[in-house]
Amino acid sequence: MSQDTSKASTSSQAADLAASPSESQASDPALDSATQPKDEEFARKAHRLAEEVFEEVVEEKEVNGRKVKHKGIYLLPNLFTTGALFSGFYSIIAGMNGDFSAAAIAIFVAMILDGLDGRVARLTGTESAFGEQYDSLADMVSFGVAPALVAFTWMLQDLGQFGWIAAFVYVAGTALRLARFNVQVGSVDKKWFIGLPSPSAAAIVAALVWVLHDFALESALIQILVAVVIAAVGLLMVSNVRYYSFKDIDLKNRVPFIALLILVLVISIIALEPGVMLLLLFLGYGFSGPVRSVVRRQTLVEKKNAKGEGTR
Repeated sequence: MSQDTSKASTSSQAADLAASPSESQASDPALDSATQPKDEEFARKAHRLAEEVFEEVVEEKEVNGRKVKHKGIYLLPNLFTTGALFSGFYSIIAGMNGDFSAAAIAIFVAMILDGLDGRVARLTGTESAFGEQYDSLADMVSFGVAPALVAFTWMLQDLGQFGWIAAFVYVAGTALRLARFNVQVGSVDKKWFIGLPSPSAAAIVAALVWVLHDFALESALIQILVAVVIAAVGLLMVSNVRYYSFKDIDLKNRVPFIALLILVLVISIIALEPGVMLLLLFLGYGFSGPVRSVVRRQTLVEKKNAKGEGTR
């Protein structure tokens, strides 16, 4: 028994002696100082190689009358934009595979992510020109190309030339809407959108596909009606009709308790039949602009007539 114990202790001491050189070697300051320049040189070469392969994004801003250059991009808001872009691309793939309900849901997911990227950028102070351009390109895919291709694959292709023209009118309307929005940033009232916003237009098309596909409504009359609606939505995006933007709502301030109850009620109603409720919701928003314009014009005419009668 004692011999076994002595053998075990001897073997453990030998293992410690065998391990001690490597441990002392790993913690040797001289070795650390010798390998540090090599690591730094490797990092510099890797960074230089990355710059040669991938051109760095450089933004120029004017701060206190001086032009300051910034390299790189902000990761957090662009992650949300990338997620929206992925959802739009997935919607196209799902539509090509005949899964139109999943294609419509993916467009709504893209809407949520698109709404978050701008808010996250403003809250974290990570707004940039690169982010604005990237967001517009992602919107073109998620809210322009994806809804049009899904609708065309689902139903419009049966209408032949009339079907793809209706889809193209929608895609062109989205592109023009986004281009006009980019050049008008900062020069229009933030309380209103000029023309139907592209996410809302995409929501109308996606909900229309979702509902009609689930209820198997695919008659010739329905096909023509869908083509007309999609083309009309495309024209509304480039119109001068004003839509309420909801941007003046401050989510950081306190609100009455009933506001939360109303929100819970709205979510519960949408959950009963998501496709139908979302279609009614966004169709109502789409009609709100033209209805408001007609009412506003009628009010102005009445005021003008009343003023004319008063001066007689």
